[in-house]
Amino acid sequence: MARPAVVEPQFRGLFLALFGVFVLYGTSMTIIGATLPRILADFHWDYVTAGAVIAAGAIAYFLSAFGSGYLIQAIGPKATVLIGVVLDLIGLAMFGTWSDPVVNLVLNLLIGVGQGCIEVTINSAVVRLDTKKSGAPMTFMQGAFALGAIIGPVALAVLLQAGGSWTLVYQGMAAVFFLLLVALVLLKFDLPLEMTASDAGNGSPPQKARLASHPAYWMAFLVLFLYVGVELGVSNWISEYFIQSFKLDPSAGSTLVSVFWVGILVGRFGVPVVAPRSHPDRLLVVFTAVAAGFIGVLTVLGFFAGPSWIGVGVAAVFGAGLGCSIIYGMVLTLVGATFPFAQSQAIGFAATGGGIGAFLFPFVMSVLSQAWGIQWGFAAYAGFAVLMTVSAVGLVRSARKAG
Repeated sequence: MARPAVVEPQFRGLFLALFGVFVLYGTSMTIIGATLPRILADFHWDYVTAGAVIAAGAIAYFLSAFGSGYLIQAIGPKATVLIGVVLDLIGLAMFGTWSDPVVNLVLNLLIGVGQGCIEVTINSAVVRLDTKKSGAPMTFMQGAFALGAIIGPVALAVLLQAGGSWTLVYQGMAAVFFLLLVALVLLKFDLPLEMTASDAGNGSPPQKARLASHPAYWMAFLVLFLYVGVELGVSNWISEYFIQSFKLDPSAGSTLVSVFWVGILVGRFGVPVVAPRSHPDRLLVVFTAVAAGFIGVLTVLGFFAGPSWIGVGVAAVFGAGLGCSIIYGMVLTLVGATFPFAQSQAIGFAATGGGIGAFLFPFVMSVLSQAWGIQWGFAAYAGFAVLMTVSAVGLVRSARKAG
């Protein structure tokens, strides 16, 4: 039996273009975690200051994600994503130029607004392109995010080994964003007509009315609140965690970010190939449990192990990434299928949950790490990952009732 196509032939050109945008978006979302040890050393920030700068981008992101669901229907997907690219370009070009945390906080706010516009626009489009409701296109698209997340830390490691400044990574990304901006201006967003009709408000009134009253609407928000907080929390702090817990050389710290995102990449590209007909709801529950398990292993190792266990720790980082890999895509696929007449709004609200999680979790990590050590920060993440698994079960049950 022939494998089903991930994307219908008529949509492949647009899908590939959006895939390229998401690669760079993934790099912009995670590079601060790879550069964090250098930022702390060069700018002499403490954990709380660094957490505030990281959280500023998350605040902007979740506000932008919520608003973008409505902005898309007002000005269209192309204009919305162009706004996001311009803001990211400006923020990345200047981030790290000055050591003042307030200046960098404002720049990260700009980056966060741009990221929200890009995230919701592309995810809404991909849900529409997934005519079979399999979740495979969304999983592949999230794989683009993971690919970008790997490229950034690897580029940083190469740059540092060559004696370059870590700020060059941000400036180089800004240059690529400029080229991307030119390409997007010329790109035709040939989206399915269903997107225009439903997002313009022509959907079924009963479907519209149940958007905020159905449990799935709120459970999707909760799952992504916990998931994004855990995922970006591990990504942003894993280098420092290994430096403190396993006495890893700081020059090698950024590679742990890549290990985590390699695990995510393997899952996002591998699951649609290995299990193309699997049900999104079942995959969601299994992979949240895997993520929680491996983050728990990392936590235990941080408290009780030492440098001799670094190999096991690296394997657990990969496993945590694998568990996290398809959670976001499966949640959005379930949301899109549950609310077919208000997809951009429902996706935007779910993404807002992720943004709030990314905002709050750095404070939890920074405060716990400052007071009791970074190991307790990871212990909190392990607990949140367990709650994420429980919430995923709740989302699946509520989505099935909606069907």
